Amino acid sequence: MPLKKIALLLAALGLTAAACAQKLKGSDTLLPLAQKAAENYSEKNPSAHVTVTGGGSGVGLSSLREGTTDIAMASRRIKFDERVRMQQAGRPVEELTVAFDALAVIVHPSNPVSRLTREQLEGIFRGKITNWKQVGGEDRQIVVYSRETSSGTYEFFKESVLKHRNYMPAVLSMPATGAIIQSVSQTPGAIGYVGLAYLNPEVKALAVSYDGGGSYVDPTFDNARSKSYPIVRPLYFYYTKSNEAAVRPLVDYLTSDEGQAMVASIGFIPIR
Repeated sequence: MPLKKIALLLAALGLTAAACAQKLKGSDTLLPLAQKAAENYSEKNPSAHVTVTGGGSGVGLSSLREGTTDIAMASRRIKFDERVRMQQAGRPVEELTVAFDALAVIVHPSNPVSRLTREQLEGIFRGKITNWKQVGGEDRQIVVYSRETSSGTYEFFKESVLKHRNYMPAVLSMPATGAIIQSVSQTPGAIGYVGLAYLNPEVKALAVSYDGGGSYVDPTFDNARSKSYPIVRPLYFYYTKSNEAAVRPLVDYLTSDEGQAMVASIGFIPIR
């Protein structure tokens, strides 16, 4: 066989292998969605090998820049300086919204407090409100849990609830959403925040008011879909333009009618 044909055949085989082996890394919020998508996609495409790992939105975007992942999962939009560094690395990115999510504020199930205003939440997470009796609860110290700074969830909560103000210095940073669920479920005075899909009976979700207490809305799927619940955000996949052909089959599955039905089935809000 002529060398030119051999080279073309090897190139085609290389593209096929690349299309079958995909790595997704980043936002812990997106883990349940990405893992289920990878499972369903692999069942339909037996030759595909899709791996999904967390670490936070910032970690995923850094890995994309370094070329160690094919898709960065992010629960916040890529920052200007991150996009610039991607350009400088010769890896310009494409952005795709794959779902929406609501952030639920959670407390221990024994906590009698069932609702808080945005202003009260800001006071708690900034360390201005330190005892539950200040917001109608028991005389108990508030223990504040948050995600770490590399998390897109950390960034979005700071933007939406704290209005870009800083968290309290003594906030307890957790490496993953599961760690916040576990910590809050074991600490009667605790408060934290998680993606809607992570809610379980071990914690209690609070109704939230963004109009100074005029109306409170529970973090439910229907309220998030209608945007009546105020803490809702888009979730993103980022990939390099040069690798688009390789990731496109998986991305097309996730954004298809079937993929978006799966998105809804596990507690996220479809893009349409």
